[in-house]
Amino acid sequence: MINEQFDAIIKKLDLGDYFDKFSSFLSREKPLFMQGDSKVHFENISELCKHQFDCPQKSINLDDALTRLSKQAVLHISEIYEFAKILNYFLYLKTIGFENRLGEWLSKIQIEQNMRDLALSFDKDGEFKDSIDERFSSLKESYELKKKQIDSELRRIIYSKNLTAYLVDTQVHYVNSQEALLVRGGFNHVLKGVVIARSSGGYFYVTPTAIDKLKKEQTEILDRREEIVYEHCKRLSGVMHKALAFLKFINNAFDQFDAYQARVFMARTNDFSFLLNDNSNDIILKEFAHPALKNPKRVSIEFNKKILLITGVNAGGKSMLLKSIIAAAFLSKYLLPFSVNTKGSKIGTFKEFDAIIEDPQNVKNDISTFAGRMVAFSKIFSKKGLVIGVDEIELGTDFEEAASLYSVIIQKLTTQDIKMIITTHHKRLAMLLSKNSEVELVAALYDEALTRPKFEFLKGTIGRSYAFETANRYGIPLNLVNEAKKLYGDDKQNLNEVIAKTLNLETQLKEQLDSATKKELKLDALLNDLKEQKELEQKRTNETINRLELEYFKAINEAKKAIKFDDIKDKQRTINRANEIKKTIQKPKSEIYEELKVGDSVKYGNVKGVVQSINKDEATILSDGIKLRLPLTHLRKNGQPITPPKTAVKLSVQKPQTASVTLDLHGLRADEAIDRLDKFISDSLVLGFDEVIVYHGIGTGKLAFAVKNFLKEHPSVKEFFDAPPNQGGFGAKIVRF
Repeated sequence: MINEQFDAIIKKLDLGDYFDKFSSFLSREKPLFMQGDSKVHFENISELCKHQFDCPQKSINLDDALTRLSKQAVLHISEIYEFAKILNYFLYLKTIGFENRLGEWLSKIQIEQNMRDLALSFDKDGEFKDSIDERFSSLKESYELKKKQIDSELRRIIYSKNLTAYLVDTQVHYVNSQEALLVRGGFNHVLKGVVIARSSGGYFYVTPTAIDKLKKEQTEILDRREEIVYEHCKRLSGVMHKALAFLKFINNAFDQFDAYQARVFMARTNDFSFLLNDNSNDIILKEFAHPALKNPKRVSIEFNKKILLITGVNAGGKSMLLKSIIAAAFLSKYLLPFSVNTKGSKIGTFKEFDAIIEDPQNVKNDISTFAGRMVAFSKIFSKKGLVIGVDEIELGTDFEEAASLYSVIIQKLTTQDIKMIITTHHKRLAMLLSKNSEVELVAALYDEALTRPKFEFLKGTIGRSYAFETANRYGIPLNLVNEAKKLYGDDKQNLNEVIAKTLNLETQLKEQLDSATKKELKLDALLNDLKEQKELEQKRTNETINRLELEYFKAINEAKKAIKFDDIKDKQRTINRANEIKKTIQKPKSEIYEELKVGDSVKYGNVKGVVQSINKDEATILSDGIKLRLPLTHLRKNGQPITPPKTAVKLSVQKPQTASVTLDLHGLRADEAIDRLDKFISDSLVLGFDEVIVYHGIGTGKLAFAVKNFLKEHPSVKEFFDAPPNQGGFGAKIVRF
């Protein structure tokens, strides 16, 4: 299904499992790319998503069969059945009632009667139906009769007195589809037959002569049936040769629909969505999740320029973000579904995809890491419509030289028709590239409080690598980390602190902006609801006025008629009728309102809230964090009171003043050691350590035994084991949380 040229990029982007699963939905292997207009394919897939339908049966490639048909060859029954399966599937699809382009496409596929007859010639097992030739029925009856005769004869032989002493059991054994009896040596005195095998116990599998004769007759029946099958295969092959053009068309149409249905079932099974490429060069993803991640933290990214430079904390998701962006563009190109919020997402049209991720250095290619990177970069200059990712761009050479070299190379690449995603830890390269208007900056964020990556990204800034913090978190002793900081230098460390503070401020600003945006959206929704309610009230008022004007007009006209009459009685009757009309007029009731108090849940149309205060004929309500002042006459008690948000429970844990990933228990009694170990583990958990080492020594073994039992019972300890020889061996334990 996937061409070899895709194998490398699929492996680099961690999409192997995705395509294995996608292949399982296909009826037969085919190229990933679908010929034709991608917009038409997208419309057809969208229409297919609206319907429930059965997937096609597994099928084989029929190109060779079509070639032999063109030479008037006789196809095997299994090959003709494959065509019948395709024809039957299209006949089934026509009954579903697809609409739009897909419905039009299927309606144009006209299956002539001779092809319908071919499709209906087979049963579910791929054999010709008895109804197409009466000889099949008679041969089947003859075959079954022979089978009954064989069974009857076998039973007669098994239960004969002469053979009883030689039978190992009374079972009928099948050896290579041949009925046989299992007998002991010397059987030939009472049973004539052919030995067809020996058992592991030294016994003989024998087919009696009478059975052998019946089996030959049965075989002759099967041979006769095969002759008749060949007759019909020859006849149908002739029919198919005349309809060769149609069969080529229906075979290609089946491949196209198979490509559609596999994508639809892939989307349904995994709750994925489809995203059609547009004509831009942008990649904008909202709430995207890479298919390889089991419990992903969804990311949103806007990549509008030529270069996206990702910096920030180690193990913070930079490489996965790089792979995710390229993977989304790759899958979208081939109309494959993935997990994304399609509202607000868009992906342009690109020709090629590549990623420079692994280290090219190995014994076979005799090339250095840096040289391999240069070879890869040299090929980029001739590319067009390319999306490429470069992970750890500075890998393999002096970072100062690399920064200067790559900044020049990338500046040149910004003038070409490519998009590049780069991850790096070197701030100098980031500073050089940040001056270019075609470079976008993204920083992987770090949680200072929890001392671990957030797996979130902030646009428009450069991030710290947090190498010292990461080293300490993964078990490097704090004293070694502090020495490394001294060697690193105060000035560079201060720069890191400035970058970190800037990131924190930008993160806070982003959070405040998101909060303000949410409030703005809520306010817009409330204003729309209030506007709709006001328009509804105005409409009701206008309808009431129009109704009253009409009814009073009728009453007045009725009263005016009395003037025309001379007779007093006629005048009186007319005035009485006018009064009756007047009495039937329903006047608007005076505005009354329910008694409300502070804390009541109320609603005004679609607007719901809680009463905060009441002043004369108005009330102030709180709705979604926004205060509104409304007339009491417009408010009604809400039957479903709004549940006030639960007060958050705040816990304050004092962070230990000193931190260490090692604990020495030498010379302590067991109870003292366990107390210290308990506190040490608690401090390590608060500090976010994943792994620590505990030294207890060997000695008498009592302390080691106590430590081992305590670690077994501790709920936060995932595993522990003896330290390697260079870290204490049996006298120390590596503990992981």
